[in-house]
Amino acid sequence: MSNILQVIQPGVIFGKDIKKLFNLAKKNNFAIPAINCINTDIINAVLESASIYKSPVIIQFSYGGSSFLSGKGIPNTIDTHKKSVIGSIAGANYVHLMAKYYNIPVILHTDHCHKNNLSWIDQLLIKNKEYFKAYNRPLFSSHMIDLSKETLEENIHTCKKYLKDMSSMNMYLEIELGCTGGEEDGIDNTNIDHNLLYTRPQDVNYAYKELKKISSLFTIAASFGNVHGVYKKGNVQLKPSILKNAQILIRSNNHSQKNPVNFVFHGGSGSSLKDITKSISYGVIKMNIDTDIQWKYWKGTLDYYRTNKEYLTSQLGNSTEKNKPNKKYYDPRSWIRNSQLYIRAKLKKIFQDLNSFNTL
Repeated sequence: MSNILQVIQPGVIFGKDIKKLFNLAKKNNFAIPAINCINTDIINAVLESASIYKSPVIIQFSYGGSSFLSGKGIPNTIDTHKKSVIGSIAGANYVHLMAKYYNIPVILHTDHCHKNNLSWIDQLLIKNKEYFKAYNRPLFSSHMIDLSKETLEENIHTCKKYLKDMSSMNMYLEIELGCTGGEEDGIDNTNIDHNLLYTRPQDVNYAYKELKKISSLFTIAASFGNVHGVYKKGNVQLKPSILKNAQILIRSNNHSQKNPVNFVFHGGSGSSLKDITKSISYGVIKMNIDTDIQWKYWKGTLDYYRTNKEYLTSQLGNSTEKNKPNKKYYDPRSWIRNSQLYIRAKLKKIFQDLNSFNTL
């Protein structure tokens, strides 16, 4: 395959370059991991990993993660939506500043935005328009609107309005059809009707045809049993054939591409390589990873503590010397770095599983 960096410049990328990247992904059977980030430690680990293992990557911020990034101590006089807006903008500006130095293409995205949080995206779109006017590019590459709990007609009607606005700035829109199970970012779908976890191919066809009337700059997160989090083997029943059947249906309407739809795989943490490979072959070009990265972030800290425990219970004194300072062990740069290395090792495996390893 051709080297991605021969056709796409490093740094944060937008509409036309994203389309090139997605087409290369489908042509060469790989998908791009999308990592939820809540601070610069994780952002740095993602950028470093993508650079070392030569893979494009997607950095995304959730509604709650953005609020956390703005700081838990931010005054309560600032409303919840505003906190998420501030955090998203701060994270986005940081990624813009750093991404180009890692020599990788990065898609900058926001994750699930439900109906009651649409003002978050509305305010971010105002900022995107300011950036577009000043720099001829938006701040974000794409946003996700998740109206999967609304009627199909309302979902697509609303998403068409957002797509029209966003595509005018060379931005992508991600929509969701069917619901992702489990719990993430304060949204609890653990007891949801299991039928809602499986999208009907005819609904994908309807959404695709309606959105194409506006623009081709969209992706579809069609549920095929996806669940946020990691569960006991057998508890989650993925059916990638739903994606295959949707592609066949759309292709039957005189569409020349094998996989006309750019699909998104939500709840990718803990998924089997078999399901991942099948999904990619049916047009998945993006897979969301959050839970596995959270675990590695914590596990890196935990193992560091276990290994260096005798140096981490007091500022002075250890088995080597009673009054020797322990500063180099409890310096946050030591244990945070260990967590970043754990994330890096996990991302190497993810890049390999998604077949995006060494594509730059």
